[in-house]
Amino acid sequence: MPTHPLPTPQALNVVAHGQPVPTLTWTPAGDCRGVVLALHGGSGHKASPAILAIAQACLAVDLAVLAIDGPVHGERSVDGNLDPTVSKQRFRDAWRAGVGRFSVAQDMKAALDVFLAQPGHRDLPVGYIGVSMGTAYGIPLLADEPRIRAAAIGLWSTTYPASEHLAEQARRIRCPVWFTQQWSDEAFDRQATQDLFDAVGSPDKRLVAYPGGHRELEGERLQDAVRFVAGRLLQAGSPS
Repeated sequence: MPTHPLPTPQALNVVAHGQPVPTLTWTPAGDCRGVVLALHGGSGHKASPAILAIAQACLAVDLAVLAIDGPVHGERSVDGNLDPTVSKQRFRDAWRAGVGRFSVAQDMKAALDVFLAQPGHRDLPVGYIGVSMGTAYGIPLLADEPRIRAAAIGLWSTTYPASEHLAEQARRIRCPVWFTQQWSDEAFDRQATQDLFDAVGSPDKRLVAYPGGHRELEGERLQDAVRFVAGRLLQAGSPS
């Protein structure tokens, strides 16, 4: 895919359950053909390198990107610390305590509502990209958000602590799903990751494994994810 210069992101005024949800958007310079809701991993934030890479790849195919901070990340961290190691540990503690289990999905819905209410955005097809933490919080969203027409998720498993609810939620997903796995992932059990994929209820899904350990989407893996989501969205947005 060709690369476009990454424009300056725009902040959105989003409120969910009475609290602000820090949100950024990137939009193509020309016609916008869809929007991808992106959620970072446990060590990131809404403008982390992983999100910027997703924005770069999506803008290249005329898709906007919408990203929020996770529940203890970025502007929602207690002290503004963006150090990836600190963020990862804070996320692990928060996840085990049940923080954001379903409320992060509501935060993302609220951000999507605001974005789609802007002039020219109402009828845009919507996709989702989020691996690792983005999958843990994204699965309840995908289970309950009919506006999302395609998703790229993965790098999570049924046996990770406090993840008992995810298989049941995954069974409710109906949009096309590209699910990725790192074959030597040190954080998530191989079979339990495949079990979470098996639970996904979509009739259009595929499991894609890559060599190596746990890491954010990048390079070929990112391009494959965007190609899948963009293909479904642009097809959905085309006149019949």
